[in-house]
Amino acid sequence: MNSSELSSSLSLSGIFALRMLGLFLILPIFSLYAHGLPNGDNAALVGLTIGMYGMVQAFFHIPLGILSDKLGRRMVVIGGLGLFVIGALIAASHDDLYWILAGRAIQGAGAISAAITAWVADLTREEVRTRAMALIGGSIAISFAISIVIAAPLYNFIGMRGIFLMMALFGVMAIFVAWKVVPHAPLTFAPQPQGTTSHTSRFLKVLKDPQLFRLNIGVLILHASQVALFLVVPKMLVANSLPLDSHWKVYLSVLVASIIVMAPMLIKAEKMNRLALLVKIAIIFMLMADTYFGVIIFGNFQNIWTVSFGLLLYFVGFNLLESLQPSLVSRISGDNRGAGLGVYNTTMSLGLFLGGIVGGLVDAHFGPLAVFEMGAVLLLVWLIIATRMSEFPPKLKVQ
Repeated sequence: MNSSELSSSLSLSGIFALRMLGLFLILPIFSLYAHGLPNGDNAALVGLTIGMYGMVQAFFHIPLGILSDKLGRRMVVIGGLGLFVIGALIAASHDDLYWILAGRAIQGAGAISAAITAWVADLTREEVRTRAMALIGGSIAISFAISIVIAAPLYNFIGMRGIFLMMALFGVMAIFVAWKVVPHAPLTFAPQPQGTTSHTSRFLKVLKDPQLFRLNIGVLILHASQVALFLVVPKMLVANSLPLDSHWKVYLSVLVASIIVMAPMLIKAEKMNRLALLVKIAIIFMLMADTYFGVIIFGNFQNIWTVSFGLLLYFVGFNLLESLQPSLVSRISGDNRGAGLGVYNTTMSLGLFLGGIVGGLVDAHFGPLAVFEMGAVLLLVWLIIATRMSEFPPKLKVQ
């Protein structure tokens, strides 16, 4: 990438990562924080509050992506970030689950992921666009990694209200970046040439593509299992005498270890163009993690070390998939990249919502063991679907 493409991609990846921080930063701590609030013992309501962000996003990804084609990327992104800031301020203003729920919904309404990925496509050449999209995917994994490490110390230092206020501050900073730093992408109102594929046809083509279908189902299950897992794991660590403000030590240790394990796998798979195989291996790691958590709960083998090992298995699979999948969607979609990423982001948001609400209901009525059993079943279904996944087309090479 040239300097302009690199600067634009990094700036937009940072804005995208901020959106994901809106979910990830509260994942490791919210189920514990909510216990001190009215109705905080209602696991289903807690799960809904976490998942509401994703549900509202799911309804707005595609419409706002299309709107950005008409009004321009910058206007839609800044408007979405404004909603993110307003929602964070509302959530910070009340120690009440219902008000936090409302704030999370407003944050989710600023669903700018599709507009951001389209903006990246506008500002990069075809031969380097997959690399730019890989930066977007990597920003999700990085924001998740940062969130789970800093969430507990932040909560201990500034509280949940302070975390929401910090989100609002970051939102204002992101608005400045979108307004002043990212280059302008010119609007084109010219009519489509005869024979050009319509927006509806593009979406239908994306929905019918079997490779994209497997990746879209995958990202839904990936994020549903992620949210459900973090409804339970923080409570497991507290139950084993690890206070909340020390959870970062476990998360940081297993994250570093997971990167040491996954990096050689990713490099080798990229060189050999065996990324479909790596996707299946990553699913197996996550399936092993959920199964393992179920076993240690059922057998009452829980301690800091056994929980940490389960998290290591989980992070290896999750970080591989989070880095791989957006780039693969971009590569497979080709000229339908906007539609492909719009559907992908929508199914990701649905997974975030379903993981929160269904995970909360299962935890409330059947306990933590059932949450991991549910996750294992979903991951097994995904693995079965992924078995028919063929290898992906190789990356375009820069001339």
